[in-house]
Amino acid sequence: MTDTAALEANGWAKTPDGTALEKTFKFANFVEAFGFMTRAAIHAEKLNHHPEWFNVYNKVEVRLTTHDTGGLSELDVKLATTMDKLAG
Repeated sequence: MTDTAALEANGWAKTPDGTALEKTFKFANFVEAFGFMTRAAIHAEKLNHHPEWFNVYNKVEVRLTTHDTGGLSELDVKLATTMDKLAG
C-alpha cells in the first residue's frame, strides 16, 4: 500500500474503498483553474498517468487511481504531490 499520510494532511482523502485519492482545488476564477489543469495535464502526460477530474468555474475536483493495479500506486502520489505544488 502506498503511504499517503502526507497527502492526506494536505487535503487529499482516500475514497472509502481505499482505491483512490480525491481533492477539490479552488481558485480565484475560471482562468486560474483552467491554467492549473493545463499545467497539471503536461505533468500527467509525462508520467503517462492521467487524472479523473471535473471543472466548474473556479473549482477542480480531482480523483487519482491506477486502473492497471486496481488501486493506489506511486504514480498517484507523484501526481498528487505535483498538483499540490502547481496549485501553490
